[in-house]
Amino acid sequence: MDTPPAPEGLRRFRAPETSLADVDAAGAARLIATTNDLALVLDGDGVIEDVAIGSAELEGEDCSRWLGRRWIDTVTVESREKIEALMRHAGSDDARIWRQVNHPRSTGPDLPILYSAVDVGRSGRIVAVGRDLRGVASLQRKLVDAQAAMEREYAHLRSAETRYRLLFQIATEAVLVVDAATRRVSEANPSATELVASGTPLNGRSLAQLFSPESAGALEDLLAAARTAGRSDEARLKLADGRDALASASVFRQERVTHFLVRLTPPGGGATTLAASRRRVLRVVERLPDALVVTDSDRRILTANAAFLDLVQLATEEQARGEPLDRWLGRSSVDCNVLVASVREHGSVKRFGTLVQGEYGLTEEVEVSAVIAPEAEETYFGFTIRSATPRAASVLGIGGPELPHSVAQMKELVGRVSLKELVRETTDVIEKLCIEAALDLTGDNRASAAEMLGLSRQSFYAKLRRYGLGDLDHED
Repeated sequence: MDTPPAPEGLRRFRAPETSLADVDAAGAARLIATTNDLALVLDGDGVIEDVAIGSAELEGEDCSRWLGRRWIDTVTVESREKIEALMRHAGSDDARIWRQVNHPRSTGPDLPILYSAVDVGRSGRIVAVGRDLRGVASLQRKLVDAQAAMEREYAHLRSAETRYRLLFQIATEAVLVVDAATRRVSEANPSATELVASGTPLNGRSLAQLFSPESAGALEDLLAAARTAGRSDEARLKLADGRDALASASVFRQERVTHFLVRLTPPGGGATTLAASRRRVLRVVERLPDALVVTDSDRRILTANAAFLDLVQLATEEQARGEPLDRWLGRSSVDCNVLVASVREHGSVKRFGTLVQGEYGLTEEVEVSAVIAPEAEETYFGFTIRSATPRAASVLGIGGPELPHSVAQMKELVGRVSLKELVRETTDVIEKLCIEAALDLTGDNRASAAEMLGLSRQSFYAKLRRYGLGDLDHED
C-alpha cells in the first residue's frame, strides 16, 4: 500500500550533521528497534545481517531464523515482487514506499508485515522497518464475517416477509390489518375485499364503515377485549350490507405502532369464498410467465400452463397431457431421475440447472424448482421452470444458492444445485465481500485495497468492473 509523499522540507532533517552528531550506532539501533515492530539490517545483496523486534506480539515468531538468509527467500511467492521493489527504491530520494508482504509460518496463517526500506550508508547496507498487520487482518476477517452474517440475516428476513405476504394473499379467511389509533384499515387480503366490499379496495377506510350501525357497540367491545387480553372471543356482527359475519380480533405491535388483526368468516363457513379464491389462483397460475407443470408419480404430465407450452413449442395442452416430462426436460433422463430423487428426499428443490429441448429443436438453459404433493391415493409433483439468466451474487441468499455454512449443508445442496454453479457463485460472493471490505478499510483507496488483497492493479480493476463496484473511467 502506498503512502502520500510528505510536504517538501519535512522528508529529511535540515542539518543532521549537527542535530544528530552525538548519536552513536547503539543509539540509532535503539531508536529503530523501539519505533518499529520489526527491523532488519540487510547487506547490498539483500542478505539479513541483523534483526530487532520492538513488539511483544512478534517475540514468539522466531524471526532470528532469518539471519543469514536473503530477505526475498523469507517471504511467500506473491510477495517477492514487493521485496524487489523495496530494494530498488531503498536508495531513492523520493518519498518512502510501503509494501505489505507475508512471511510463511510452520503453523497457522502467514505473518503479514508492512515494510519500508532505506539505504543508510556508503556501505550499501539497507534497514527495513516493519509494522505487524495481524491486528488489521483480524479486523478484516471480523468485518467479512459480520457482513456475511448480516447478509444471511437480511435474506432470512426477506424470506419470512415473502412467506407472510404469500400466506396473507392466499388465505381463504378474510383478514384485515387495522391501525389501532385511527381505526382505519391498513391492509386487507383478497378474501376480505371479496367478502366485505365485493372487490372494492378497503385500504384507508374506517373499520366502523364496514359494519352496520347496530353492530357498533359489539365491534367496540370486540376491540376493547382484544386490547386488554391480546385477543378476543368470536362475536357475531352485521356487515354494512346486512349480512352476518363471525369476527375475532388480536393485537400486535410493529415499529412501535399497535395494530388489530381482525378475522371475518361467514356463519356457514367459507366454502364460497374458498371456491372463488381457488379460481383466482388457477387464473393466476395459467397466466404466470414461468412454466408450471403438474405430473403424477411416473412423471407423466397431468396439466401445464401456457408458458410451458410456449417453452416446449406445443400448441395445446392436450399435446402434452400424458407425456413423460423428461421428453422435453433434461440433458438426458439422468437429470430428471436426480431431480425427482431429490424432491422425494427433501420435499422440494430450488433452482436445479438443466436444459429444455423444444419440440422443434429449440434448446434453452433453465432452472427448475420442484415440490412433492402426496395425496391419500396418489403422489403428484409440481415443477416451475424458468429461463436461466446470469445472476449477480449479492448477499448471501440473494440471486443464487444460499452460501453453505457447513459441510453438512453443502451436502444437502447436492442434487438441488449443480456443482459448477454452487462453486462459482460461492466464490463470487466471498470475492466481492473481500473487495468491499478492503475498499472500506482503505477509505476507497483502490491502490491500497489492491495491495491489501495481494492483487495487481489491472486484476483489481477488472474485478471492480465485474462486480460493478465504484465508478471507473475510460483510463481505469
